[in-house]
Amino acid sequence: MQLCDTHCHLDDKRFEGDFEAVLERAREAGITRFIIPAAHPEDLERARELAYQYEEVYFASGLHPNYAYLYDETFLRGFLEDRKCIAVGECGLDYYRLEEALAESKLESIEELKRIQKEVFIAQIKLAIAYKKPLIVHIREASADSLEILQTYAQKLSGGVLHCFNADFQLLSLAKKGFYYGIGGVLTFKNARKFVEVFPKIPLKSLLLETDAPYLTPHPHRGERNEPAYIPLVLEKMSEILGISKEILVRTINQNTKVLFGV
Repeated sequence: MQLCDTHCHLDDKRFEGDFEAVLERAREAGITRFIIPAAHPEDLERARELAYQYEEVYFASGLHPNYAYLYDETFLRGFLEDRKCIAVGECGLDYYRLEEALAESKLESIEELKRIQKEVFIAQIKLAIAYKKPLIVHIREASADSLEILQTYAQKLSGGVLHCFNADFQLLSLAKKGFYYGIGGVLTFKNARKFVEVFPKIPLKSLLLETDAPYLTPHPHRGERNEPAYIPLVLEKMSEILGISKEILVRTINQNTKVLFGV
C-alpha cells in the first residue's frame, strides 16, 4: 500500500520534536507522499523547507479563511511559482469562529469579516485558475455561500478538493464539476452518523484520503496528536461502510490523487 496524505500540517510546531519519527511511522503504514496545505503566512516558509528537505513532501500556497484579513497576494504568488507547490489553499469560508476571528482582526463587524473572507476566497480561486493549480477548500458552517462561489468558477478551475468534507448533502453536487472530497478521521468518530449516511453517496472517483494532522485524530486515538500513520484507520472505515476491499479503494484513491495533484 502506497497512499498520499493529501492534507497534513506537518509544518506545525507539534511535529518539531519528532518529525523524522512521524515520517518513518507513516512510511511503515504505507503513506509515501504528503501535502502540507498553507494556513497562516508565518508557516509557509517552513512548509517549503520541508518540501525541499524531503522528496515525498509537497506544499500548497494559500490563506485559511480565519486569517483572511492578512491576505497578501504578492506574498502567495512568490510560493506559487515554486516547483514543489502543487496547489492553492487551504482557502474558503469559515463561519464557525467568527467572533474569535473578529477580535483578532480588529475589524468593525462580522458582516465586514464575512465580506473579506468571500473576497479573499475568490482572489485565491483566481490564483488557482491563473497558475492552473488545484484548489484546496476549507468550508465550515458556510456551505451555501461556498457552494455559490465554487459553482461560479468551477469550470475554469483545474479541479479541487473539499478538505475535511463536512457531510453537507448540497456540496455533493460539486463532484460533477471536478471536485474531490477529502476524507479523514471524522468518519471514524462514534458520533459521525450523518457522515456515515452521506459518505456512500460520494462517487469513488471523487475520494481522497487525508488526516488534517495534528487535528481530527481518528478513533481509537482521539485526544492524541494526529499523524499520517493513522490513514489506514480511515481506509478501514471506508472499506467497512462501502463493502469494498481496501485494495480496490487504494488503487482508486491513488488514481484520484494522481489526477488532481499529480503525485
